Amino acid sequence: MEALKGMVLAMPMARTLGLRFVHAEPGRVEVEIPVSEAFSFRPGQLQATAVFAVADFAAVAAAGSVLPPGWTNATVDTTLKIVAPAQGECLRARGRVVDAGRLLTVCAADVWAVDAAGQQRLCATLLATARNIDMGAARPPQGS
Repeated sequence: MEALKGMVLAMPMARTLGLRFVHAEPGRVEVEIPVSEAFSFRPGQLQATAVFAVADFAAVAAAGSVLPPGWTNATVDTTLKIVAPAQGECLRARGRVVDAGRLLTVCAADVWAVDAAGQQRLCATLLATARNIDMGAARPPQGS
């Protein structure tokens, strides 16, 4: 899990959002980001892009947590449904694997808005597909 965390946290977008891992195990990842004015569309309420990003990181990291060594993954499709305002101290996204295949992994995440008292309210849910990529496989030349 440390390699997965390192790979995710090496991404500039993850660092810019202030992403941090709360929990990680095979098939399940929990991450959070602070509610930052820089990503808000009104004071104290995050814009949908930040909500999407934390959900995507959680879901696709969960998918990556079940890959063999030498493999990575990338998002190829997502659907995000926002069900409540993203307000509070932070957003906590709980990602999970729905179905892991050799080429594609279906994954999901629920995003919770967490207030100063620690109360959580579901604010979004995401369903995604990640492409699994063998980093050691030779790629055939393009156009041949």
